[in-house]
Amino acid sequence: MIYDTNKFMIGKLRAKDIMISDVIVVEPDESVAAAKLKMVRANIGGVPVVEGGKLVGFITHRDILLAGSEALKLKVKDIMSKDLVVVDKNTPLSRISKIMVETGYQRIPVVEDGKLLGLITQSCVIKAIADHVEDL
Repeated sequence: MIYDTNKFMIGKLRAKDIMISDVIVVEPDESVAAAKLKMVRANIGGVPVVEGGKLVGFITHRDILLAGSEALKLKVKDIMSKDLVVVDKNTPLSRISKIMVETGYQRIPVVEDGKLLGLITQSCVIKAIADHVEDL
């Protein structure tokens, strides 16, 4: 019997295997304008908010749009999301995928003891699957 080893490997993937480690972050006291500029320059839709090495929130382009015309005059802490869904470095890819589907979140921070280790995006999940599935 021949086994598809890719099928077994994808089941073993964890957050630490697919996450982005070099994450662009902002601080709570930064201006929303500065955060938006970082996102535009990096062509990303959101960034974790970190204070003293600890993850304290997340801000997205959507948050900025919903804050209205005065948003760029505010601080990140004024409009960031604080109630976050996070995973640890050993969370299986299958669980991460389910979280994304159930919540609609496109980005999931990876943390350990409150410290940001990395970020998993929908693109990370798609790439992991594509790298471990044979061409049809």
